[in-house]
Amino acid sequence: MSRRGHDEIRLLPDEFQRLRELFNKHCGLQFGPEARTSMERRLRERVVVLGLTSFSQYYEYLRYHSRGRAELDEALDVITVNETYFFREDYQLRALVAEIVPMLVRAGGGRGRLSIWSAGCSTGEEVYSIAIAARESGAAERCDVRIFGSDISRRCVVAARKGVYGASSFRATPPELRRRYFTERPDGFHVVDELRSLCQFGHLNLLDSSRAAVVGRVDVIFCRNVLIYLDEESRRRVIEIFYERLSPGGFLLLGHSESLLNVSTAFELVHLREDLVYRKPAATLRLGLSAIAPERGDGGKGE
Repeated sequence: MSRRGHDEIRLLPDEFQRLRELFNKHCGLQFGPEARTSMERRLRERVVVLGLTSFSQYYEYLRYHSRGRAELDEALDVITVNETYFFREDYQLRALVAEIVPMLVRAGGGRGRLSIWSAGCSTGEEVYSIAIAARESGAAERCDVRIFGSDISRRCVVAARKGVYGASSFRATPPELRRRYFTERPDGFHVVDELRSLCQFGHLNLLDSSRAAVVGRVDVIFCRNVLIYLDEESRRRVIEIFYERLSPGGFLLLGHSESLLNVSTAFELVHLREDLVYRKPAATLRLGLSAIAPERGDGGKGE
């Protein structure tokens, strides 16, 4: 098929509706009407590669072909935007090392372990930023630090494990930290082994509660700018999974425009110097998930 023939493959309104319902059912992502043009552009190449001639055929492939599940992962890789960089929203990293970690250490009686989950880690910049903050603050010397990054995009997980980045990923990184924790080579900046040893990565659909169990119990969850792409029911399910994975007294950090207002009342709202974060109450043994007092304040994280 010629390039002109490729361009004639259009995503019709009814096809778009069926595809976005399929993506929503699979992972909770919601796409508004404005997403049809970009979805058509990004998925057209997948239609052509598979030798199909319409998006209706592509939908049938996703639903019924033996490789449909694998192709669904490919489609999500293509249509999800994963732009990020090191030390994005760095005020939360300051809050982590200056306030959250000391609170966890005091509450844990010096157990010497710190487990962090970056949910929706994209290509790994957030995970390595957390690891750098832990090293720079001395927390990695005082505690056994484990940072797990997960993403629904297999392509992103592969990139995160590789740990090689271009100059654009360092737009907010102090030069001395880039020199200390990355080795420049012809193909980019490579994460040094001492940082890589703190980090693990895995492919994970946040709606899959059984798969989420592989994360184990964690003390802190970063889930920034993920909930805004999920429908209401999916947000509730994800937050329930986070609640289950967090140790009592553990913290949940969301993006600056996200909150748990109208999503969950299971968490306490904690006011830090630069941020509002959520904490799983320590006294969870005598309180049910829905019985804990609602968060105080307006619950917002916006400015």
